Amino acid sequence: MRIWRFGDNINTDYITPGRLNLTDDPKELAKIAFKEYRPEFSEKVKKGDIIVAGKNFGCGSSRETAPVALKAAGIRAVIAKSFARIFFRNAINIGLPVIICKEADIIKEDDIVEIDLKKGIINIVNRNVALQCEKLPEFILKIIEAGGLINYIKIHGKLG
Repeated sequence: MRIWRFGDNINTDYITPGRLNLTDDPKELAKIAFKEYRPEFSEKVKKGDIIVAGKNFGCGSSRETAPVALKAAGIRAVIAKSFARIFFRNAINIGLPVIICKEADIIKEDDIVEIDLKKGIINIVNRNVALQCEKLPEFILKIIEAGGLINYIKIHGKLG
């Protein structure tokens, strides 16, 4: 597991660059994730890795491929100080946990973290630090646990 650090205002064009965004195949989208912004990402990212960012992660166009690419690349969760609203919703819809944590700057690339979505706590295990983050509402946790909105509806037959 690796932490991938990013700054503020990481837009969807950085995540899935427009000129490379030519498919809706998740595996192909994973290959272009951050290709022009951080080229090593798509080659070195591993299942279970976590992205940690500053403010306004996922801003820009409402490109649904951005969270799809991250999930397909193996990203377990995205932690940021804040998210663009549409990115946040698109991530929830596909079952990618997005965690708002005002203290995200504390997390370093070499940290080992455990995430408790139900309690809204991120434990930085190697430094014995616990960060209180915004708890996700119960209905969003259920969507994430189901693997996304479509899976939730398949399981439960409806929302709510």
